[in-house]
Amino acid sequence: MQDRKAVWPWAVAGVLVLGGAGWWLFRDELRTAMPAAPPRAVATAAGGERSVPPETPETPQTPAAAAGASAAPARYPLPRDAAIDAALPSLEDSDARVREDLAALFPAPVLALLPPDHRLQRLVTHIDNLDQARVPASALALRPLPGDLQVEGDAASGITVAGANAARYAPYVAAFTAVDADALAAAYMRLYPLVQQAYRELGHPGGQFNDRVVAVIDHLLLTPEPARPPLLERDARGRYRFVDPQLQARSIGQKALLRLEADQARVVKHQLRAIRRALTRGGPG
Repeated sequence: MQDRKAVWPWAVAGVLVLGGAGWWLFRDELRTAMPAAPPRAVATAAGGERSVPPETPETPQTPAAAAGASAAPARYPLPRDAAIDAALPSLEDSDARVREDLAALFPAPVLALLPPDHRLQRLVTHIDNLDQARVPASALALRPLPGDLQVEGDAASGITVAGANAARYAPYVAAFTAVDADALAAAYMRLYPLVQQAYRELGHPGGQFNDRVVAVIDHLLLTPEPARPPLLERDARGRYRFVDPQLQARSIGQKALLRLEADQARVVKHQLRAIRRALTRGGPG
């Protein structure tokens, strides 16, 4: 976490879903330029991570084929009444369609954070990395949130995120929590074949993205709710970090929620629960 602008983002509920909340949560985490196309974060043999440019399949697949090929059984299949658009564009040509669907759900200032190209690929990559403690900046999506992280106090009394910092997040929290969860989930489900294709191309050939979205939501809902704002300190590079090592070791997603004002974090969690219910109707969760 740092007090400078960073490359941030996160999500649509599984792209459209988590996207609404995610776009503003991670702005204080990293500072780097966003690549033209989102590379994928993959594990190395040494246990670290590296960024790999997206690959172009030798044989292009239709969205429906990409969504169904070599699929593992879904723990959370889409609800039986989910409506998938039969006339979807290709993933490579989906940016205009994604913009159109998002514009029906979120106000323009929120949409302005999302770059104009590779929208679904960027969002899928971001969501897939939210439960990691460290993520390459190239695996994240979105333009910087205006302003810098606001802190208060000093080394003697203790430094915390300032109450005034909540104003930076307020428009985005309000936009995310105002969206009808069922409408958000429905938009996600209409695009699901494209979302699933992006997830497969990211390096999960047998995975089900809806399962991944539910797992990420469950992870975020486990974020602790401290009785008072956590103490901060600067590291050797001047970046703010949590004094409590257990908090600092948490994922980038949970640390983002910990930076919110307590009431903001609670309403975000409430909306995440509503989205989860919309995505798992008829499933085991």
